[in-house]
Amino acid sequence: MLNYIEPVFRPPSEARSLILQVTNGCSWNQCTFCEMYTASQKKFSVKPTEQFIKELQQIAGSGIPVRRVFLADGDAMTLSFRRLKELLLAIRQYLPDVQRVSSYCLPRNLKNKTVEELAELEQLGLTLMYVGCESGDDLVLEKVSKGESYQSSLSALTKIKLAGMRSSVMILNGLGGQRYSEQHAVNSALLMNEAQPEYLSTLVVSFPAGVERFQAGFGGDFEPLQQMDLFREMEILLQSLRLDKTVFRSDHASNYLVLKGTLSRDKERLLDQVQTAIHNPDRIHLRQEWQRGL
Repeated sequence: MLNYIEPVFRPPSEARSLILQVTNGCSWNQCTFCEMYTASQKKFSVKPTEQFIKELQQIAGSGIPVRRVFLADGDAMTLSFRRLKELLLAIRQYLPDVQRVSSYCLPRNLKNKTVEELAELEQLGLTLMYVGCESGDDLVLEKVSKGESYQSSLSALTKIKLAGMRSSVMILNGLGGQRYSEQHAVNSALLMNEAQPEYLSTLVVSFPAGVERFQAGFGGDFEPLQQMDLFREMEILLQSLRLDKTVFRSDHASNYLVLKGTLSRDKERLLDQVQTAIHNPDRIHLRQEWQRGL
């Protein structure tokens, strides 16, 4: 029914959502750890409003119940406030039963959007932002060409909260390699402590297309973390987090150790799991290499 430009990515929690591809690719697309939008057909573009409306009409006419919508691709929030409002009004018109609209969001996407504008979008149904902060350490962010900083990420997350939206933040375990592992973990925790997101998840940085492009940003001194190193970095992160009521998930397929809980309520239990993985790995279930993936 819908003509997607493949590949299309979505957060795991949007598995049952209708994926509406309002943009193709990523407007930044320079992060050295990300290969999601590097294929030639994924060059950034915006879907014409007429085509978007036609797709909504097709879905409405199909009789398929739709409760949740995810706006793809990499950063639909790069669209102007006016355009986003137009899209949300169209969703409300053609799919009146939709209860939640969500989107990936680069921190830079919100630089020129006011809290008042975001609050209006929230009232129209856009209630959840998936923000890939990756790290709270400025040096690590610079080395991976993220184009963001601790402060730009905090500013975006603060705007989201003030607008009444929720944020789901992703941190990349292992992003700083051996040399910057501790500062990556500590500063990521500091960012989360200030932002207090509703959801926080961690993935393990992976290089399915090779590590050469990524290593170049580190001047050749990037040494990947091994399994135990990843656990130690996670231990530092958890020890440094001071969260109130944040749902924490480290259950993506890239992780060796599955962690689920609410911080800070479950902090000691989660730390105990990580420490068991470090000191007594035979007493806890760990994913094997063949079970891991992106």
